[in-house]
Amino acid sequence: MPVTPSPQPPFGVLVLPGGTEIGLEVRRSLADLKEVELAGAGAPADRHGPFAYRRWATVRSVNEAGWQDELNAVIEKLGIDFVFAGHDDALLALAEQADVIEARIVTSPAATCRLTRSKSATYEALADAVPVPQVFADAAAADRFPVFVKPDASQGSQGAMLIHDRGALERAVAGGSDLIMEYLPGEELTVDCFSDRERGLLFARARPRLRTRAGISMSTRTSDEDPVIRGLAEAIDGRLELHGAWFFQLREDAGGRLRLLEVAPRPAGTSAVHRVTGVNFALLSLYEQLRVPVQIAPSAIRVELDRALVNRYRHDLRYSTVYVDLDDTLIVRDAVNTTLVAFLYQCLNAGHPLVLLTRHRGELDQTLRRFRLHGLWDRVVLVAEHEAKADYIAEPDAILIDDSFRERADANGRRRIATFDASMLELLLDDRA
Repeated sequence: MPVTPSPQPPFGVLVLPGGTEIGLEVRRSLADLKEVELAGAGAPADRHGPFAYRRWATVRSVNEAGWQDELNAVIEKLGIDFVFAGHDDALLALAEQADVIEARIVTSPAATCRLTRSKSATYEALADAVPVPQVFADAAAADRFPVFVKPDASQGSQGAMLIHDRGALERAVAGGSDLIMEYLPGEELTVDCFSDRERGLLFARARPRLRTRAGISMSTRTSDEDPVIRGLAEAIDGRLELHGAWFFQLREDAGGRLRLLEVAPRPAGTSAVHRVTGVNFALLSLYEQLRVPVQIAPSAIRVELDRALVNRYRHDLRYSTVYVDLDDTLIVRDAVNTTLVAFLYQCLNAGHPLVLLTRHRGELDQTLRRFRLHGLWDRVVLVAEHEAKADYIAEPDAILIDDSFRERADANGRRRIATFDASMLELLLDDRA
């Protein structure tokens, strides 16, 4: 593999594809760390990626010819040392092409990635090590219903369905759901794990899948280490060659016995519930690739995670100076609007001047010091009652943030500038990695 043996921090890290739930968890894990300079890449169909990464490149899908050359060109251009996969097809493709990719692939060996991409092959390899579900060879062999079907190489819940009769089963198989297995009606668990190739299994903690959508765990919580779960993880780790972060899923059968659903040699999207207690699977995996000894010491905090959609925006607004109102805008109900403060510091980082325009009736300096806001401003303007805030706005590309519709309408009408209230701020926030 034509890469330098020991890249030095900050490491150039690329997530491919970067806009999937898996890729976005890698992004969240690495974006703010001093050791990493992050970038994302993906096919044109990866619509969310450019909203989440400042450095973004288009690379054709790993299912299309020529993707390796395009990826290598991006690696050279952006100075990439490591590549993380953002979904399972990319994981296998990157692992199998590691010798021609000009950066290190952060995953387990290709043989492990290939085996775990097939659930039936995974069951066959692990049947004498961990409990696996009963699998029927074909539709005719299914001797009881309901059964559960899904494509053997599926990810998430694609093609997965509960089948109640033979006719529906034959139609599902004809449609590509070729893995027929016993129905497991009980609780489902994901077990997040980390293995060092020499020291073995270093971490294994289960979390319940309390609510799922499109196969993604949307709600979960941490739990204490369980010796039964630990034993299953050690059995899998002893059979498969696993490097860095990986996970497996279990589900209870009708008798309450845990059965293996799948193994994946990558971090899970909802492993964030462990990251916030100190187990950063992406960073740990990067160090595992470098053969740097790591210590895993999660905090004892009990955490529950619930996920929902997040909004990110692109827009054509260009602005210089930012004018901000104080009362009922920056300070609301005797508390600082932290969303607005985040935007103001974003402006400071970008070099935009900040001007406070206020009719505050108290002691202004005392109020600013009380709320730790006194050092933010390039100018502070105390506006008289008979004056309009637009009178103090000179720049043609300024913006005004104010709770008053009258002030916003006046500034927009007379100065032709964009204006915002607190409910509009998310348009201005830029959290790209």
